[in-house]
Amino acid sequence: MSTEDKIRGYILENYLFTDDQSELDSSDSLLEKGIIDSTGIMELVFYLEEDFKIKVEDDEIIPENMDSVNSIVNFIDSKQ
Repeated sequence: MSTEDKIRGYILENYLFTDDQSELDSSDSLLEKGIIDSTGIMELVFYLEEDFKIKVEDDEIIPENMDSVNSIVNFIDSKQ
């Protein structure tokens, strides 16, 4: 399973409560669409650290890294 598939699946299951892939485009802004809030971002960070074995620093929790499936995938790639 690709990184993108894992991230998309996690967001669909935990924030949109569906497995319908058409509900989330990889470029959708998670914040602007109201899919995720600040608490959800922290949950996402814990998931990323555990599942992808990376350390997310406080100054890396910014929209450029966490606001879409694409940005999360790029962030993970840069950390591995």
